[in-house]
Amino acid sequence: MSIFEDMFKGGNIVTGLAIGIGAAVIAPAITPVLRPVAKSLLKAGLIAYDQGRVALAELNEQTGDILAEARHELSEAGQAARDAAAETPERTTH
Repeated sequence: MSIFEDMFKGGNIVTGLAIGIGAAVIAPAITPVLRPVAKSLLKAGLIAYDQGRVALAELNEQTGDILAEARHELSEAGQAARDAAAETPERTTH
């Protein structure tokens, strides 16, 4: 790590040049190896993203169904309470 720290501090220009030239020489040699790896990683990421979207859509649909059922049950319970209140006469206290 001290090599990179020295290079960024401007301490040793020869080391910086050597790293730059080395990277320029090595990059063409490792690019054919890294390209398929990068493509595979991107494909895996796309597949995971698509599967996540599908799972989220299914979860959204299930949540919406449960919410609709709960609202329906609440409206039925409210209607039953209103019907029961209408059927029972009011009590008067003497």
